[in-house]
Amino acid sequence: MGAFKAYDFRGVFNKDFNLEDIYKIGFFLPTLLKTNKVLVGRDMRVSSPAIFENLSRGITDAGADVYDMGLTTTPMVYYFTAKHNFDASVMITASHNPKEYNGLKVSRTNALPVGFDTGLGELKEMVENQTPKPVSKKGTVIKHEVKQEYLEFLKNYQYDISNLKIVMDCSNGMASTLVKDIYGKQPVYMFDELDGTFPNHEANPLEPENVVALRERVLEEGADIGVIYDGDADRVMFVNEKGEFISPDLMIAVLAQYFIKEKDVKGQVIQDIRTSKSVTEYIRKMNRDVYIWRVGRAYAALKLREIDGAFGGEFAGHYYFRDFYYSDSAMLASLVILHVVSELKRQGVSLSQFISKIAVYANSGEINFKIERKQEAMDALKDHFMDNENATEFMDFDGYRIEFEDWWFNVRPSNTEPYLRMLMEAQTEELLNQKLSEAKMVLS
Repeated sequence: MGAFKAYDFRGVFNKDFNLEDIYKIGFFLPTLLKTNKVLVGRDMRVSSPAIFENLSRGITDAGADVYDMGLTTTPMVYYFTAKHNFDASVMITASHNPKEYNGLKVSRTNALPVGFDTGLGELKEMVENQTPKPVSKKGTVIKHEVKQEYLEFLKNYQYDISNLKIVMDCSNGMASTLVKDIYGKQPVYMFDELDGTFPNHEANPLEPENVVALRERVLEEGADIGVIYDGDADRVMFVNEKGEFISPDLMIAVLAQYFIKEKDVKGQVIQDIRTSKSVTEYIRKMNRDVYIWRVGRAYAALKLREIDGAFGGEFAGHYYFRDFYYSDSAMLASLVILHVVSELKRQGVSLSQFISKIAVYANSGEINFKIERKQEAMDALKDHFMDNENATEFMDFDGYRIEFEDWWFNVRPSNTEPYLRMLMEAQTEELLNQKLSEAKMVLS
């Protein structure tokens, strides 16, 4: 079954998986995670109610209870998995994928992610090779309302940001269920009605076309900042007052203004292998160590807990927090970042001015190459550059990150598509263009 991925279960509904598959996953999940109760939330996709019904039927047929959170964000499921001591939880969502997709994000005790290597692979074997045998004493479905409790938690990160003009794009996704309770009438809201058909744009802020409307509205309103959430509100990205999209990894440095400079939180800061060297250097100047690690919550959340890190972030717009059970929360990240931007404005500094002080390297952004023999191509790149220059740093997890005196690159394989993804930085645009040309010649 192709819907079992490295980080979660996801695919096109009724093509990559169907309701029978969902029932089986529900049935075998309590056995896999050794529990008699499962916390379940869901997003607003058209297929989510049917998936919830069949997942719940599987769970209860196995004799376990379903604690139904109803419509919720993914981070809320993480938070209450840990806070309310669940050993298993499922969020029904396909996150930022198009409307025909859906899936399951599975967590275990302490909201630790369940990836293919930590349980989903075993679950796949059970679903494909075993037959469910419903027990006589079935479980029940119990409503589990937690929104007000969650809002109380988020109040810890609410500050006076009344000096800001904000445009907020909810992507017709789950952020819409929280933002007005948090921000009231202050922001100019866009696409804030729940709609699983995504009538305005797809809920993936990393794709430039999905941020066009926000960028235009920021300029039209003369706003200080634009905020855009993905479909299940576990990722958030930003546009500056000039209507320019900010690479999400740079916002790790903005978060550092709060957690390190303002709050003096101790501990290392996690960033993924694609993160700009600008961020690394900026945080090290604040006397904190940076831990570079693999891409994806299945790895980042585990590593942040393992090292008891202060916080962390990813190129894709996930931000992880110690006080959030080492999990990611777009809402918490946006609250902190808006506070920092508000304080900067009081000092006469715009967001674009602040980011320009951080981003000191020329950056290619992530470039995709359609290549079937990915490992061979990665090795060819590594050999080409390391044969001609002395590397100052070599990392060989999640692809390669190879650093040289005045430039670096990361090349990594897609887990789900025949693509190599490459990102490169250099001290000058000229050097960046030179090295990009070399890399493209090697890969052609």
